[in-house]
Amino acid sequence: MSYLRIFSISALLSASLSAPATAQQSSAPADPRAVALQAAYDAASKVKTEGPAVIHMNDQADLKLPANQIYIPMPEAGRIMQAMGNHNDPTTLGLIFPREGQWMAVAKWEKSGYIKDDDAKNWNADDLLTSLKEGTEEQNKEREKMGIPAIMVDRWAEAPHYDAASHRLVWSVLAKLKQGEDPDPGVNYNTYALGREGYISVNMITSASQIGTDKASAQTLLNNLEFNEGKRYADFNPATDKVAEYGLAALIAGVAAKKLGFFAIIAAFIAKFAKLAIAGVIGLGMAARKFFSKKEEDAPVAVPEDHNNDQPKTGT
Repeated sequence: MSYLRIFSISALLSASLSAPATAQQSSAPADPRAVALQAAYDAASKVKTEGPAVIHMNDQADLKLPANQIYIPMPEAGRIMQAMGNHNDPTTLGLIFPREGQWMAVAKWEKSGYIKDDDAKNWNADDLLTSLKEGTEEQNKEREKMGIPAIMVDRWAEAPHYDAASHRLVWSVLAKLKQGEDPDPGVNYNTYALGREGYISVNMITSASQIGTDKASAQTLLNNLEFNEGKRYADFNPATDKVAEYGLAALIAGVAAKKLGFFAIIAAFIAKFAKLAIAGVIGLGMAARKFFSKKEEDAPVAVPEDHNNDQPKTGT
């Protein structure tokens, strides 16, 4: 199942069910996570920025948001992630959605320190893929404890490549559920922009059937991201600045193995809500329709209290 199939389900429900009140009355009580996601989307619709626009990413960089894309800042972005089952991550800057499409992107700022990029000259893509597979398998032990489906890394969707002139890294793997059928596996398309004090990542989650088209949007976002003066990679001062404890390859084979757990969390969420959709729970579809509508809601929406700060950090 595609990890972004949630949007297809939403569109189908919105289009096919014209009497939501009647359907809700005849169905079982709404799942709390469906209610939480609808509230998260409603809250996000009030603070969204529609492109074209310039998004300030902390004090580090500016992102030129293209037309027909929507940016959701924190903390509303965190509410959406929480409703999907992901833990709070203080490095998250926001979420990006297309007005038309079936992907989403997670923007993050990691204050890791200056990352030396000299190892990019010598890395071997096959070795990196092997390390990523082994790390993902090790992380499956933790996913099992959490009741999250195990995943496996199949192959590169795009082998790692680093542009030393612009200090940009791109790589992508095809990851799928380890058990059961997964005809349209998820693809995590990772882009990184290195700066003086760390890096900004824009991680697109899409599917194998859509990556050929969607990756152009990810690359555009990466190209539209510029660090501020004084925060650029070239502004590094070896006499005063912190150097990261890991190199560039770790963003692929080391740190990334843990972050692929986001796939499994979203997959579990979608698998559950696909069944609820069949049962007639339509709150999710209504939430998506409201979210992508330009019309602002007049009535305030109650949003569940956020207790995420007590949860362990999980990256994507």
